Amino acid sequence: MRVLQVFSILVLVVCFYFLTSSGAVLAEEELYFTILHTNDEHSSLFPRNPAADYHPIERDPTTGGMARLAGLIGEIREEKDEPVLLLSGGDFLGGAPYAWLSLREMSPEIKLMQRIGYDAVVIGNHEFDYGPESLAEYLKRADYPQAHSRTVLLGTNIEPPADHPLKDIDIKNYHIIELENGLKVGLFGLIGKDAISVAIRTDPINFLDQHEAAREAVARLKEKGAQVIVAVTHSGVGEDRDLAKDVEGIDVIVGGHCHTALHEPIIEGDTIIVQAGSLLRHLGVLELAYDTQEQVVRVVNKYPSLIPIDDSIDECPFIKREVDGYTDTLNLMMEYLTGGEFDNILNVVVVSDFIVSRTPPLEETPFGNFITDAMRLVAQEQLGEPVDFAFQANGQIRGSIIPGSMEYSKGHVTLYDLAELCSLGEGYDGNPGYPLVSIYLTGEEVRRVLEVSAFLSQYMGNTYFLQVSGLRYEYDPDRAILLNVPIMNVPVPTARAVTAAWKYTGEGYQDFDGAYQPLDRGDEELYHVVTDYYLLGFLPLVGELVPQLTLVPKDKEGQPLKKLKDAIIYDEQGELKVWQALIKYAAAQPEGSDGLPVIPQYYEDTSRRIEEVWTFPFLLYPVLLIVLLILIINFFVNRRRRVNKSAS
Repeated sequence: MRVLQVFSILVLVVCFYFLTSSGAVLAEEELYFTILHTNDEHSSLFPRNPAADYHPIERDPTTGGMARLAGLIGEIREEKDEPVLLLSGGDFLGGAPYAWLSLREMSPEIKLMQRIGYDAVVIGNHEFDYGPESLAEYLKRADYPQAHSRTVLLGTNIEPPADHPLKDIDIKNYHIIELENGLKVGLFGLIGKDAISVAIRTDPINFLDQHEAAREAVARLKEKGAQVIVAVTHSGVGEDRDLAKDVEGIDVIVGGHCHTALHEPIIEGDTIIVQAGSLLRHLGVLELAYDTQEQVVRVVNKYPSLIPIDDSIDECPFIKREVDGYTDTLNLMMEYLTGGEFDNILNVVVVSDFIVSRTPPLEETPFGNFITDAMRLVAQEQLGEPVDFAFQANGQIRGSIIPGSMEYSKGHVTLYDLAELCSLGEGYDGNPGYPLVSIYLTGEEVRRVLEVSAFLSQYMGNTYFLQVSGLRYEYDPDRAILLNVPIMNVPVPTARAVTAAWKYTGEGYQDFDGAYQPLDRGDEELYHVVTDYYLLGFLPLVGELVPQLTLVPKDKEGQPLKKLKDAIIYDEQGELKVWQALIKYAAAQPEGSDGLPVIPQYYEDTSRRIEEVWTFPFLLYPVLLIVLLILIINFFVNRRRRVNKSAS
């Protein structure tokens, strides 16, 4: 009996050994890990959309905020019994007014990302908004290059000159993280072609070919033993798909730039592509399993791919305290920049019963009208002389005016909500925002500006479509481009897309049924034009490539400007910025019953300033000419035959 008991125990021990050994082997066959990701955070430290609705205690509809993000990440990390990586697809800077703190020797975004525990961040185009030298100082204040040990900065195809301060930051070409389960994850980062093309100030930084840089990084990472390779990109979904098709060995692409919220991963070949939208509206969650035998990665999500960052999430108190500190500094900055008129980013500037929208793309928009009216009329008041026209590009307009919707914020539009709509750029005075500029153009050149808008928006997209004030015009977008040059794929503009234009001669914002006078082709009269400094620097460049669209900015005497800087408009605080003109215009609207300015119903819709029309396509003219020639030739040939026949 005793022998039987001993034998039974031995059998149980052996079975237990094989079971546990087998379990260990099975466990090692797949290694699990999670990638949390955000992109295009754009300095969204504070909940928004709109900020007027934010309430620290009551339920509210706002989204985003670094404190909520940190709270959500903390919850997921606690729930997970597997390694968790936290990555950003770039553009952590630019957009919200908190980005302006970088001009006051602060680096709030990246420091908060370090505190929250980001493992890696790729450099995007908006990191260059204030120039590469300013970016180097920004990163240096955040303790780089030493801080790579906490949050690595990736830029595989970013190549600063050897003597440039950004070189000292040592932006990484690639990086390997060994997870707690032994899995080696290789990371590299790219800034895409489109992102580079719209980056404001990048000289003298060189950018390498994305796919060649990726192949080199993948090869190096594999040499160093990386089992899973993750590309962190600021390129957009289209370029990400091209990358996955063209470069082998990339398991995951965590993307950014196009602000696309992918509620399910895109599978392109063997590559998993994800993106989390923008402005911290969502946290991306990608749960993965790596098969050690087959050496492939698969998605095993139990969480949603995108989790909303809203008021259902408890704010992390430590991060909230830091954000509050940055907010106090921003309030002091706003008080100075508004001449003491506003001392808090949540001050109510104006009231509205409706959204003043910046959509649809490639069309006149209500907010496009509002902001160009603000530029024209505020500049006119500041200069003390009439301004005929104002132009602003859709790429410089960052959103819509969205009023508060809660009982405590009904209709309110705050300083923060307005300022972030046109917050990009920096002036010569070191203050945030592009300044307004005052120039003179002939009527013919004003029409050329409209042709530039038609041509570039058809060729390069909505970013280059211009909103207008002080005029209305009709155009045929299908006539903007005559043809594309074969092989080179270069478009040829017609400079004949605009069929008619009229100058508004009334007062205030323009009524379609108000007074207008024709703005004819070939008009040599000088007109007073207001735009922003960025657009002023860009528009003449088009004429260098397309002579029929040449523009020469002039002074009021008609003399070409020697320096574009001479065109800047100033007020009591210094350069008059676009965002300041917007706030002044909003605050100057007629008051309602509660004593607050109210946006007129006029801006609830468009006012037919820009109208599309159909015209006969240019390319059909040669066809018609050929047909006409054939008919003429045929007529004379037949006539001659009849004459010859009669003679016979």
